[in-house]
Amino acid sequence: MAAATDYRKIIADIRAGKINPVYVLVGQETYFIDLIVAELEKRVVAPEDRDFNYNLYYGSQTVAESVVNCAQQFPVMADRKLVILKESQAMANAKNELDKFVQYVSNPNMTTVLVITFTGEKTAATANLQKAVAKSEGIVFKSESPRDYQLPAYVKDYCQQHKISIDDKAVSMLCEYIGAPLSKLFGELSKLIQIKGGKGRISPEDVEKNVGISKDYNNWELLKAVISRDYPKCCAIIKYFRNNPKNNPTIVTGSVLFNYFAKLTVAHFLPSKDDSSLMAALEAKNAYSLGDYKTGLRTYSPAKAVNAIHLLREFDAKNKGIGSFGNEYDLLQELIFKIMT
Repeated sequence: MAAATDYRKIIADIRAGKINPVYVLVGQETYFIDLIVAELEKRVVAPEDRDFNYNLYYGSQTVAESVVNCAQQFPVMADRKLVILKESQAMANAKNELDKFVQYVSNPNMTTVLVITFTGEKTAATANLQKAVAKSEGIVFKSESPRDYQLPAYVKDYCQQHKISIDDKAVSMLCEYIGAPLSKLFGELSKLIQIKGGKGRISPEDVEKNVGISKDYNNWELLKAVISRDYPKCCAIIKYFRNNPKNNPTIVTGSVLFNYFAKLTVAHFLPSKDDSSLMAALEAKNAYSLGDYKTGLRTYSPAKAVNAIHLLREFDAKNKGIGSFGNEYDLLQELIFKIMT
């Protein structure tokens, strides 16, 4: 079976009773991996049979032979048994240990459901295992870490699934300040949904009140002020950042500004600046998100956009103590002044 990319399809199949003998779940984003594992735990073995037919291992505490031996055994007074190896990346010499599963997954015990999770960046360690599973009756799921521009779509989709709406500004606030991993982002969303009683609309005020993010003084609003060249508002936001340094590290602010001006520079040199061309080049999900770039195209010339990138690189170096020992918020205010002038 080919690698699966849609966790919803995997979960739907599990709920429909289409359960495979092997699941290899790999990737940096653990949220979807945890959803699939939870569904298997719920559906494979009945609660009254779990004592004898549910075995959970952790990579840091086991070796491949132990897990394989358990998987080869038949269930006790039940149709199936569930064997889960979590955090297999933590096994000593993980690649060699994972290769020891290849023979088993090529001819698995059909009365056992074996689940192996591998989280982190070095998923190449599972290459041989993935190939073997893909050729047999198993499932390989790759849970990629979402990019920043994809987060708003995830937030809106999560709210839609829970039948509640959310303002675009509230989406931006959550994505900017919470961001990935999705488990943390959705955790805050779940809290907001519960506070709203599962109905109505999540507003920026709800986020500000219950998540602790200011709707008026955050990186998103600072970027808006920079784009519109509103220097007094920039100064007010930086003052707020200075008084709340824990929640407003300037390294994050610099990254937000750099990403914007890098994309603005790309937009300036596009042969066509219609919505479809801009959306494709800037990886935007909809025309609404292009507003800030259209404004920037008017307020910052190509030369000024390129100069802003140069100034941001200089700011990053100074912020790391290269050629400067200035306070990070003083450096940020100096940066904004230079970008605008």
